Amino acid sequence: MPTLTFRFYRELNDFLPPPLQQRSFTRDFVALGSIKNVIESVGVPHTEVDLILVNGESVAFDFHPKNGDCISVYPLFESLDISSVTRLRPHPLRESQFVLDCHLGRLARYLRMLGFNCLFYGECSDAHLVEISVRDQRILLTRDRDLLKRKALTHGYYVRATRPLRQVEEVVKRLQLQNSFHPFSRCTVCNGGLEPVAKQTVWSEVPPDSRQSFKEFARCTGCGRIYWKGSHFERMQRLVKKLKAT
Repeated sequence: MPTLTFRFYRELNDFLPPPLQQRSFTRDFVALGSIKNVIESVGVPHTEVDLILVNGESVAFDFHPKNGDCISVYPLFESLDISSVTRLRPHPLRESQFVLDCHLGRLARYLRMLGFNCLFYGECSDAHLVEISVRDQRILLTRDRDLLKRKALTHGYYVRATRPLRQVEEVVKRLQLQNSFHPFSRCTVCNGGLEPVAKQTVWSEVPPDSRQSFKEFARCTGCGRIYWKGSHFERMQRLVKKLKAT
């Protein structure tokens, strides 16, 4: 029975049971397939992996390991100079845009508040989420590890945190989004863009107290929702500043 030795680095240990984290361990296999399938059988989705070394040599996902091989696996965004080896990710997306699974609705709102194009569906099959991600070059954010193991998926991230504020902090930090913010430019409800509108054109749609207190308004080009810098705006500005500093 073939045996492989593994060592997973940094946040890839999140996918391993505690006894296997932060150390080398061996695993027996009935048969050995591609390195991609071998790594995912241990529990780590391929979308989280950026570099694989087999006996010290970099390999691609279609490489087939042999009995006794030592496999080192590094995550995306690892702070290493690996320019001379085989990186497994396609070229970075030119613009960070996302599709989120049904468990991440609040996270979608926070990312839209920061200006990111985020698709979110209350109900959507796994196959359709992967199709959208690949077709539109969107990073798939999910709490479903098995979803990230789908072969067609190239850009995906497993969100570790469970609370929405922690989730947006995690995603901004892990995906290095701090310099890509365009806050308050997108509707947090439907993802449409916001355009400035004259006060008189939205007069009838704004509460009486807000008519007197605010002069600047914007309308969503998608759902038509009206936005203005109400009492929540300063709180959101503080959040943006905090996230930019993560």
